[in-house]
Parts: sequence; structure tokens; C-alpha cells
Amino acid sequence: MQTLRAFLRFAKPYRTALLITVASMTLLVGVQLLTPWIIRELIGAVRTQGAGAIDYGFVTRLALLALAVFVARGGLEFLRSYMAHVAGWGVVADVRKAVYRHLQRMSLRFYEDKQTGQLMSRMVNDSDLLEKLMAHAVPDVAVNFLTLIGVSVMLFVMSPPLMLLTLIPIPLILLAMQGFARLVRPAFRTRQRELGELNAILQDNLSGIREIKTFTREAMESERIGNRITNYMNSLLYALKMMATFQPFVNFSSSLGLIVVIYFGGRMALAGTLPIEDLVAFFLYLEMFYGPIRQLSNAWEAVQESLAGAERVAELLDQPADIFDKPDALALTGRARGEVRLENVRFSYLPDQPVLDGISLDIPANSVAALVGPTGVGKTTLASLIPRFYDVDGGCIRVDGHDIRDLTLHSLRQQISIVLQDVFLFHGTVRDNILFGRPDATEAEMREAATIANATEFIDQLPQGYDTLIGERGVKLSGGQKQRLAIARAVLKDAPILILDEATSSVDTETERLIQQALERLMVGRTTLVIAHRLSTIRNADQIVVLHGSGVAEQGSHAELMALGGIYHHLNQVQANAARETVQETALVNGRNGKLQPVTA
Repeated sequence: MQTLRAFLRFAKPYRTALLITVASMTLLVGVQLLTPWIIRELIGAVRTQGAGAIDYGFVTRLALLALAVFVARGGLEFLRSYMAHVAGWGVVADVRKAVYRHLQRMSLRFYEDKQTGQLMSRMVNDSDLLEKLMAHAVPDVAVNFLTLIGVSVMLFVMSPPLMLLTLIPIPLILLAMQGFARLVRPAFRTRQRELGELNAILQDNLSGIREIKTFTREAMESERIGNRITNYMNSLLYALKMMATFQPFVNFSSSLGLIVVIYFGGRMALAGTLPIEDLVAFFLYLEMFYGPIRQLSNAWEAVQESLAGAERVAELLDQPADIFDKPDALALTGRARGEVRLENVRFSYLPDQPVLDGISLDIPANSVAALVGPTGVGKTTLASLIPRFYDVDGGCIRVDGHDIRDLTLHSLRQQISIVLQDVFLFHGTVRDNILFGRPDATEAEMREAATIANATEFIDQLPQGYDTLIGERGVKLSGGQKQRLAIARAVLKDAPILILDEATSSVDTETERLIQQALERLMVGRTTLVIAHRLSTIRNADQIVVLHGSGVAEQGSHAELMALGGIYHHLNQVQANAARETVQETALVNGRNGKLQPVTA
């Protein structure tokens, strides 16, 4: 009930549709109750008047009334069904929007151990079951409940003793429904979980299809997917088995009521204490009495299935966001100066395993600071703390003197542009991806951003230029082209703080030159934090910060750190030696007299 109440709040905007549904259901029940009464009146007229004295006008009126009943029933059934679906799918749409907004509020820490396919399954498949609840289960329960009340009144009017006897099977049905709920909802939860697992592995495999082909894992992955499909089928069949067991029991229990009426009602009719027309009407109303009970069992199945999905969606919505705006958070207005200061910052992903400990760093506005150090030392983590993708465990980070936790997330992140090593581009056109940085930019501003990013040359060579579809994650573009589109996106955003996370790694020398030129243009007039892999790209930085262990080991300009002869000097020497070896290997490959020589590195 708690889960049900949590989702019924989404039904408030659809009160009108629900009220029309309820009204049409009530009228529908009343109309349906007229059919047995019409037959009862006809039989009563035949029995009392005799064949020669029948009032044919009375029969005509009954027939016309029956016609009106069936026409009204059709119109009311349409109204009930359509308006229930309006409310049902409206609730599903609003729940999906709420789930997506909630997922957007979650920090990156939330996504570290989540599969995209699982989240998609909860948002789409599990929420889809709410439509059954709103458009089918709840209206069916209401209609059947009203029908039960109306039929019970009619049966009681005709024969109170016989009506009471028909209630004998009801306790059995109620006990069956209670036991059914305990067994079936867990079965449906298991089914939805298996469906989520199937969606998750499918999403992973389709995204990594290149790797599957490269490592010839088709057979193994096909077997793994097949096992998931089988698991889902088995969980579904188990839930269906529970349903198949429940339905015959309900049907058998309701049939007991018919046996009771045959036995006791027949004896009463033979004894003359129950008119024959009342007995016939009693049989007709009895079908209307137990029909809703059987339909209630079907609705109960839909309720259990819907609640299983609702519980999984509610479980997601109930997870609190760990990064959020304070009630009195300040919104940065205008363009920030871009001064960034870290004061004794501490951060860890796991308890008692600090990644950053006691980091203090002052980056003046419009200056360039570079982070260097071995892989895994926390360079990207430190950069991720500035836009509050994660919150610090201790200390604070300030932008223009404000603790970033005192600022609204939206206004803070509006002041920051990021260009990552692993560029993410959306499925769409070149234009769509550049304009993602600022959707309201003009055509001229977009093209200027592409020019600054050294992207114009390759864009003009694409089949449709800026309107060329680049595929999922920009699969149709090279790594360097994707990097330059990401730079153009950052140029267009024009934020005062810029974070570059190894933006020139894993590209050839010529592409690196183009990217480096674009980055130098981008850094003008901005506070820039550069995470560098190739140290040659950050020699002109205002300050270079060397991270080692969980803290700052060295800090200064390129010349100062080289003179110090410490970690930075060693890293430069290692890269210089690697560059010389590369030149020597190239010479070996070219070889004497054009003969290729083996490469040994």
C-alpha cells in the first residue's frame, strides 16, 4: 500500500480523466444490472399472462429497453477504457520523467556500480507495468466491486436466504487471493530483475560489438546472452505457473456457488417458495456475481505484477542524491573571474583509502595550471571535484572565494567547460554535437567555434558537412576529429574555467599539433587546469603540480621543477628517452636501401 500510495500522487494531474472513468464505470454497472431484470420481467409476463393474452407492446418495450442498454453499455465501455488509458499512460509518462530527472541528480558515484541497461529497464520496462495498474487493475477492481454490491442487492431482494447461501465460497477465494499475493509478487519481481539483467547485458554487448568481433568472442557471448534469455523465460514461466494454479482454484470455488443455487434454489422453486422467473434471474445474476470475483482475481494478478514493477521503480526513486543544492545555495550570476582555490582537500572512493589527502592549490584567474604524475594518482579525480561531480570528504574548493558547496550546481557548472580524453559524442549531426555546448548559438558562432578548434577542414569534407550524421559516440569520426569537435563544443560554451583531461593523448603527431593549436586558442582568457600525459604540451604552464601518492610532491614552473631534479625531472627524462627510441626504431623500420627491419620496442 505504501508503494501504491507513492505512485498514486502521479495521478493527480489526471483527476478529470479518472473522474470520467469512475462515472462511466458506475453507470456501466447500473446498465449491466438491467439485462437480467429485463429477462426476469419477460419470463414473469409469459408465466402469468399465458400465451394468448400476452401484451406484445410490453415485449416491444422490453426489447427496445434491451437495445438501449446494449448501446449505452458500448458507449460507456469505450469511455471507461479510453479515459482509463489516458490516465494510465499519463502516469507512466510522468513517472518516467521523474525517474530521468532523479537519475540526472545522482552523482557519478551512483553510476560507478550501475549498469546502463539495468537503469533503462527500471525506467522503461518496470514503469510500463504501472499502466496496467492505472488503466486496468484499478478500474477493473472498482467496476467489479460496484457490480458485486449491485448484484448482491438484487439477489437479496429476490431471496435473502438463497443470497446468503451463495456467499459460502467467498472465504475460500479470499484466502486464495491472500496466498497468491505472497507467492506471485516475488515471482514477478524475479521476472523483472531477470529482464533488467538481460537488458543490461544486451546493452553492454551491442555497445562493445567491435571488441566482441576483435577477440572472436561471438560464440561465448551468444551463449551468455542465451543463458540470460533462458533465465528470464524460466522466471516468467514460474510466475505464469503461479497464475495458472490460482485461476482454476478461483473458478472451482465460484462454481460451488452455482451448485448451491441449483440444489437449494431448485428445491425452493419446486416447493413454490421461489417464482421460476426469480430462479432464472438468480442464475443470471449469479454469473454477474461470480464473474466479477473471477475478474477480481485477474485484476489481482495485474496488481501484483504492477506492484512488482512499481517497487523496483520506487527503489530507484528512493535512493537519495548525495550531491545537491543547499536550501540557501547562491547562484553565480554573470561571468565568473575564474579564480580556483583548493584548501586541504581530502577525498576517497573507499573508506580508509584516500586518493587525495591534504591538497592545497591556488589557481589565479586566467592562469594555466598543469597536473602531472603517474597513472592512478588522482589527477582526474581532482579535476572532477571542481564541478562537484563528487564532493570532497574534507577541506573545501572555492571559486571566486565561494565554497562550491554553497553555490547552485547549475550556476557552478555553467562556469566550467571540460574536454576529456575519452570524448563522448551523441548520435546526431556534427551541428547537434557542437551546439550541445550552447543550443541558442547562431550559425556564425557555431562555425567560428569549429574554426578555432581546427575542425572546419574535416567538417567541410564530410558528405553533408555540418549536417552529417556521425553515429553513436561519433563512430564515423577518427579520434582526433572527435577531440576537435569536443573542443569546438567547449569553445562555444565560452566558460571562464576550462578543464583539459589529457585531451591530446592517443593521437598522431600531426593531429596532436592541430589539437594543441586549438587548445591554445581555447585557453586564452580562461582559468585552465590541464591534466597532461605528454609533458611537452605543458612546458609553458604558469604552474605545474606533480601529484604523488595522495598529495602534492612538487609544484612550480617547468624550469624550476627541472632544476629541482625530482619526480618531474625524472618523468621528462623518461619521455625524452622514449622519444629518442621511437626515432631510432623509425630509422630501423626504414632500413638501409629501403629494406624493412624489425621493430624491437
